[in-house]
Amino acid sequence: MTEDDLRKLLNPQQLQAAVSTEGPLLVFAGAGSGKTRVITYRTAHLIKGRGVAPWRVMCVTFTNKAAGEMRERLMGVLGERSARDLWIATFHATGAKLLRRYHEHVGLTQSFTIFDDTDQRSVVNRVLEDLGLDDKKIAPKDVLSAIDRAKQDLRSPLDLAEAAETEHEARIAEVYANYEHRMRAANAVDFGDLLYKLAELLENDEFVRTELQSRFEYLMVDEFQDTNAAQYRIVRRLVGAKKNICVVGDDDQAIYRWRGADSRNIEYFTKDFPDAKVVKLEQNYRSTRNILEAANAVIARLGRREKKQLFTTNGEGAKIDVLACRDEREEAQRIADGVRLAVRQGVARKEIAVFYRIHAQSRPIEEALRAANIPYTIVGGQRFFERAEVKDILSYMRLAQNPNDDVSLLRVINTPTRGLGKTSVDRLTAHARVRSSTLWKLISSGDYPDDIAGAARNRFKDFWSVVCELRKAALASPKSPADLAVEALERSGYKAMLQADKSLEAQGRWENLQELVGSMRDYEREVDEPSLSDYLERVTLDQTESTEGDEAGSRDVVSLMSVHSAKGLEFEQVFVSGMEDGMFPYKGLNPGADPEEMDEERRLAYVAITRARKKLTMSYATFRQLFGQTKVQPASRFLLELPDEVVSVPVRRPRLSQPSGPSIMGAPRAFGGSSAPSQSTGPRVVYDREPQHSDYSDVGASGPRAAAGHDDAAGFQRGMRVKHAKFGLGRIELVEAGGEVKLTVYFPALGQSKRVLAEFVQPV
Repeated sequence: MTEDDLRKLLNPQQLQAAVSTEGPLLVFAGAGSGKTRVITYRTAHLIKGRGVAPWRVMCVTFTNKAAGEMRERLMGVLGERSARDLWIATFHATGAKLLRRYHEHVGLTQSFTIFDDTDQRSVVNRVLEDLGLDDKKIAPKDVLSAIDRAKQDLRSPLDLAEAAETEHEARIAEVYANYEHRMRAANAVDFGDLLYKLAELLENDEFVRTELQSRFEYLMVDEFQDTNAAQYRIVRRLVGAKKNICVVGDDDQAIYRWRGADSRNIEYFTKDFPDAKVVKLEQNYRSTRNILEAANAVIARLGRREKKQLFTTNGEGAKIDVLACRDEREEAQRIADGVRLAVRQGVARKEIAVFYRIHAQSRPIEEALRAANIPYTIVGGQRFFERAEVKDILSYMRLAQNPNDDVSLLRVINTPTRGLGKTSVDRLTAHARVRSSTLWKLISSGDYPDDIAGAARNRFKDFWSVVCELRKAALASPKSPADLAVEALERSGYKAMLQADKSLEAQGRWENLQELVGSMRDYEREVDEPSLSDYLERVTLDQTESTEGDEAGSRDVVSLMSVHSAKGLEFEQVFVSGMEDGMFPYKGLNPGADPEEMDEERRLAYVAITRARKKLTMSYATFRQLFGQTKVQPASRFLLELPDEVVSVPVRRPRLSQPSGPSIMGAPRAFGGSSAPSQSTGPRVVYDREPQHSDYSDVGASGPRAAAGHDDAAGFQRGMRVKHAKFGLGRIELVEAGGEVKLTVYFPALGQSKRVLAEFVQPV
């Protein structure tokens, strides 16, 4: 594998990266630029061309899938024996292997146990109990998150204690210290320890550090932009005197800041290794020119980045379609139609993907695909109706219809917790078998076995009361499915449980339940005679007929996934849904948004665009019902940045004109239709060309505040978005200052303007 051999296999930039084996090397690998190919041939060149022993080379990456792919490719180039002698592993696998080898140096035995999330929670629960702390005030999830963050940043319990500024932070540090004591006593480590303890070992133990630096003469790190503080310290300490380290990454694809990744490690690398050679891989082998021009336009506005410009010889390709939809249901239907057309044109279903920013968006898309008989799989998440919280509330609703459903009863009898232990439930279940009865009949009649104590009997009775109330509500009206679901959330205590838990996971579960209620409202609007039994039957049949969730591309089904899950994948045709400011970028209109979070949203959009090989479709909705609320949001700033020449119909932000006359606007222009006539010549929306979105699409970099003037009073100004308790969301057209501030507000839900007192609206 000489340089001449490589010249036939690689482009000039790839070749430069592959043959630059001595000294530090930083490779910026743009999306689809052949990064894995470069790593493979660079490794092959070291072993076959330079004569380096395979066991002197360490390749570290982030996922088992990436490590497996790398090893498989090297087996094809080097042969099985040489490839087997290479060290190719994830960071965590590397930590586990080295800690086993040097266990005595970190106070462990070689047989130490690695605790998973459930084990960790059990330890924290015991610590909280030992310290007499209320787990409602100090939630185990919050403690575990704090411990994980501390270990990523290489911070000990003492570090947290010294930095604590509140009693709560001091308590967290105390729990952390006791947690570590219990872990040591159990001869156990958690996932964070695999990095934390290895980093400490390499920094504090010169013998171990020198031995490893001597063994691994060449070090390569993939996806370097995703490393956290602990991982970078490990990499830094593994580098020997010859500094033969190669890091490969792309700051434009740094999308995991929320889980501890720090793309600034690229800057730290150039400071720690000022003599590092830098190579940029900018030729893309995946996508068409139109797709790359779109990606380049979006990422070019990123504040801090290494300048790169992707290019390709693949040809111009199809224009990017931008679908302007009225609401999320029209969006889902048009995506399903697009998928069906692509399949009809010969695209394999496994080569089609639908992306969304958050998992709660998947529900209408799933429904549209099921209605079209298009098989799909959820990648990196569960189907909406298979999520635990959704199944829990549906179980309460099934009990309201049929209390003898023992499966549903056992699912929720202690959810939320009622203090019913597994032993009591098991005893009641055994008694039901002896009596040949259902659990509900036993609880209703008070027929308990003798070994169930009085306290447990009272808790069973509490559960019975909840179900009885739901049954009355279901049978009396009969109540709509959505109203019954709301009542189940209240009466069961599920709502209170989630709202008391301030974690991000609990927030996501609550949002999913609001989306569930929204799906029921949709069902009630669609059928003439909605009923609980019909709705539950539909859900059950849909679940029975849905395809099982597999990895993307393993079966001939369409892949649905969040954009985060799409990293590292590629498809012939991609649909990116929910392209609205406030959805993607997520919460994009929040004036207090963290600039770094907005930068990450931009990188996320870049990742989404560059997953497509031949065809890209992006969609947005003027009205979107999500989490139980209908939102009116403008087209995403990322759509507005797409060059006109790469899209089938350019997206235009409207401008506001201000003729004389009363301030009355016509209804907003719906997708594909014409504007309702204005009742006068008041301010109206004037488009540069045929509009593809409503008059709410004018918020962006320059926004309505710049276009609509500067009249303001009491903090209100023309162009500002406000919310009225009765009329919903609207935009201020006129501000009248006097004894009382009066506003003329256009409300899309009404299709007209209203004059209201300022005290009755709130800015949003």
